[in-house]
Amino acid sequence: MKQLKDLLFGVQIEATQGRTDIEIKQIVFDSRVIKYGDLFVAIQGDTVDGHHYIDKAIAKGAIAVIGEQKPEHFPEDIVWIATKNSRAALAILASNYYDQPSKALKLVGVTGTNGKTTTTSLLHHLFEKAGYATGLLSTIVVKYLSKEIPTTLTTPDPLQINAHLKAMVEAGVKVCFMEVSSHGISQDRIKGLYFAGGVFTNLSHDHLDYHKSFFAYRDVKKQFFDYLPKTAFALTNADDKNGLYMLQNCVASQYSFGLNNYADYQAKVIETQFSGMLLQINQQEVWTTLVGQFNASNLLAVFAVAHLMELEEMETLSIISALKNVKGRFQTYTTPNKATVIVDYAHTPDALENVLQTIGKIRTKNETLLTIVGCGGNRDQEKRPIMAKVAATYSDKVIFTSDNPRDEDPEVIIDQMEAGVAPEDFKKTLRITQRKAAIKAACMELTEGDVLLIAGKGHENYQEINGVKTPFDDYLIVNEICKQLF
Repeated sequence: MKQLKDLLFGVQIEATQGRTDIEIKQIVFDSRVIKYGDLFVAIQGDTVDGHHYIDKAIAKGAIAVIGEQKPEHFPEDIVWIATKNSRAALAILASNYYDQPSKALKLVGVTGTNGKTTTTSLLHHLFEKAGYATGLLSTIVVKYLSKEIPTTLTTPDPLQINAHLKAMVEAGVKVCFMEVSSHGISQDRIKGLYFAGGVFTNLSHDHLDYHKSFFAYRDVKKQFFDYLPKTAFALTNADDKNGLYMLQNCVASQYSFGLNNYADYQAKVIETQFSGMLLQINQQEVWTTLVGQFNASNLLAVFAVAHLMELEEMETLSIISALKNVKGRFQTYTTPNKATVIVDYAHTPDALENVLQTIGKIRTKNETLLTIVGCGGNRDQEKRPIMAKVAATYSDKVIFTSDNPRDEDPEVIIDQMEAGVAPEDFKKTLRITQRKAAIKAACMELTEGDVLLIAGKGHENYQEINGVKTPFDDYLIVNEICKQLF
């Protein structure tokens, strides 16, 4: 338990009613789970306004409420705290409740459209191998020491973030790497956290259903770097035109990495195969099982962070050479009849193009490249025809299928995708809405040397249809089908 006055340290307070020297058991923003002695934070959500549930929260035992709009008939015996931003208040309250755990370790945030999961996961593995007690907060998992907790959101709510960080601190973790999403930034989930460093990977078309424009999306990402303190480092991608923009007005120490442009940390790809690639990083050659320009960029960012955090250079390169690919990120499988299957999370036009260009540089053109791709429902519709156009441009054959349609009709999603295909490419496309049937149809066409890319879901082990998540893992499905066929 904590005293309310201590929890409020750093919160922007507009007005108060009642005493703040009272004991608070828990901080809660969901009125359904309130218990006696809790503090209820009323948040204006996208679809639900927590202010409408203040009466319910009080009836269930809330002894204090913080929000942006005080109800007309608010009980005199309940503490009221007025604030301009309940989301920011929740994040600061959460940090204070858990004793500001981000101050007790080195927290490095990674943001960008693509590469967040790969970069944070590789950093976690690298620092673990270097002997550091290391934590990870990623799209896939929360991990520290021997603990692994599956996750569903790129950036969890502030209470979850700080609870995880507190548990890490108590377990002796010294360094933590965290994915920082645009949703997490815009919804103030990272307020109250103290970052030792920030990394920008790249920026491309994504989440415009939420942010409404590319420039709004970009500016949200920039807020993360505006937020970094002077004691932190800011590392950005010199190959992305938005890299320099992220550093404008940033007070942290500024550094860059790049494959194609001048940067503080530089690398180039010397050789690429499906089994891996040879890189030159800061004039040193290193072999890695990761593949593609995008992974070369991710690995360079990893090297740069390690250097900025004072790991020894040769030890870092040695560990990099032993790092394995992240699940669902250019994850390869060789079929019994010697075709290559690649499962990748590419769910944006830029990511899909990067993966297909990488495959194009490795293949001989004597084989067939098949691509299976879909687009998620209840998400950015503008990218659907672009995704389809990219797939049809770079592939010999394409099957449009269902991804996570959520509450949308998958047939309508595929219709919107097909609208982007050039007339001359339409003859090489096919639509098979049922995803497993699409994978089976593609596998039946594979002969020795052919390449099949299954894009969009990557590490995900479910398919979401009309609010129901059904087990579905692209990698396991294709493995099972190929063993049956060949």
